Amino acid sequence: PEETVTSSFASFIHAVRPEHLSKTVRHRSKRMILDSIGVGLVGSTTHVFDIALRYCRLYSSVAVSSVYGKPGVRLSPTLAAFTNGVATHSMDFDDTWHPATHPSGAVLPALLAASQMLPPSTKPNGMDFLLAFNVGLEVQGRLMHFSTEAHNIPKRFHPPSVVGTMGSAAATAKLLSLSLAQCAHALGIAASLAGAPMANAATQAKPLHIGNATRLGFEAALLAARGMEANPLILDDIPGCSGFSAFYSIYQPRPLSTPSDHHEFLLEKQDIAFKRFPAHLGMHWVVDAALSVRNLFINYAGSFSPSLIRTIVLKIPVSKYINRPFPSSEHQARHSFQFNACTALLDGEVGLSSFAESSIHRQELRELLDKVVVEHPEDNIANFDKMYGEVALLLHSGDVLTGKCDTFYGHWRKPLSKESLLEKFRSNASHVLPEEKIETIITMVDNLESLPDSSQL
Repeated sequence: PEETVTSSFASFIHAVRPEHLSKTVRHRSKRMILDSIGVGLVGSTTHVFDIALRYCRLYSSVAVSSVYGKPGVRLSPTLAAFTNGVATHSMDFDDTWHPATHPSGAVLPALLAASQMLPPSTKPNGMDFLLAFNVGLEVQGRLMHFSTEAHNIPKRFHPPSVVGTMGSAAATAKLLSLSLAQCAHALGIAASLAGAPMANAATQAKPLHIGNATRLGFEAALLAARGMEANPLILDDIPGCSGFSAFYSIYQPRPLSTPSDHHEFLLEKQDIAFKRFPAHLGMHWVVDAALSVRNLFINYAGSFSPSLIRTIVLKIPVSKYINRPFPSSEHQARHSFQFNACTALLDGEVGLSSFAESSIHRQELRELLDKVVVEHPEDNIANFDKMYGEVALLLHSGDVLTGKCDTFYGHWRKPLSKESLLEKFRSNASHVLPEEKIETIITMVDNLESLPDSSQL
């Protein structure tokens, strides 16, 4: 039969082998796995995670898969994936790619749960696990490159709820060694389970987008493994009959070549952004800009004195759902340029405690928020590869102090050092794990290629 875009993706999933993973891809993806586990562990301390876990414990199916931060708890594999996906995104602390999505959280929980589900005689080793993880990343990245619309900060749907579901299906299909036809059907089934509107950003429902992506992609692979079929042209652009193109107004799919001696994964060319504090990625530009101008202000005045400031001007891209002048909840605060800039100015940092209710409703913070004016320069594009953040303090004296950030620390152009990534992981994991287990996880991920049984993770 003639090759289609969908069949080319299925062929790639089925045929790709561990030797196709370059040293760079293995290194970068292991950093992602470690960071995502840490983010999930600290996320298991949140209220929204507790809601999801209580829901999942209503079901009494085969409970074999672990839950982040809960050593004595087991759930059925797909519900464990869902719960751990919710934990991963509960603080908006997880990694971000370009075009914009959260790739790890949509894939890793499904693979962890699936590894525990499989019988001892078929447990995947660490290299199998690493390969499946990268298959999930590759499918997400390729799908996002089918539309220029995907390059900018989204307006209609949350990307990981769409491409993440497809990535989870692909990754799980690889880990479960599905046939070529089953890989194609898994993608087709996943497309019918994908999608979540942006209106639920900055609410407790947003972490469900990641939880559902990893769970439903997993379920799509399990259904395909049991004989369910779907449209074999789901990724192709068929006039008059939308498949995956239903999610994008501009859609130009291209086949994914089957790896022979070499395959260059997108992760080879496009690294990941890791967040230093738990908030929407766009916040990291304004925080670094605010910290820069705060240092100038202290040099100018001797200390940070809000009473000397008449106006705070934020120059940010147009993006409605992260332009929130007076957030009233932790989830709104994580999606507020104004809140994060003013918190950085007031405290000299943004961290976990910044989003506690007591921090959000401080009078001194409210007084700073009252001084904020937002501007949208035409050259500041809502695109994680091109945007910038600028914070200007207009003082009562007439002086103006300005800080600007084009690339924050943690961005793919300015990646976190190994030391910074480990510091973040240890800090996150320490909320629920003792030191010896934290160090065991670090060693295990670092040596994932030689792990005999990936369910040990």
